[in-house]
Amino acid sequence: MILASAAYRLALSLWVGGMALFTFVVTPVIFRSQGRDAAGKIVGAIFPFYFRYGLVLTAVALLARMVAGEAFHGARQWAGTLLILTALLLGGYQAYGLAPQMERVKRSVASFEAAPPGDPARKEFSRLHGISMVVNLVILLEGAALIVAYETFRARISP
Repeated sequence: MILASAAYRLALSLWVGGMALFTFVVTPVIFRSQGRDAAGKIVGAIFPFYFRYGLVLTAVALLARMVAGEAFHGARQWAGTLLILTALLLGGYQAYGLAPQMERVKRSVASFEAAPPGDPARKEFSRLHGISMVVNLVILLEGAALIVAYETFRARISP
């Protein structure tokens, strides 16, 4: 149980920390230091790894909860497990549904710097990007909520 608890904490920390760093530091720096088209290519190249990173860590957190015997008994444990399952589902949707759709639309825009704001493909990309940003924020907040709630989890597994 101690190893499962440590794996759980580590997975949550890497999940939330990695997402926060990429979302609030790395991406803004890339977009401030590069032109929009170049920045989009750089961030787009990172996304497949970023999505898999989040999915793997979310799965590790779920597995660690299960191994510790804290996934399915009691309302608080169920709530935490449901947060993780929801994050997995949203992450899967983002990685394997939304991101490929965004990439297809993005390829139809020759240049975001030159395309007029009313361009249909650019508008569709903006719509999908907005959805992706909301999904990303929800996943990040779910992980943060699990970190905040960890004391409840730890109190249940401590001898």
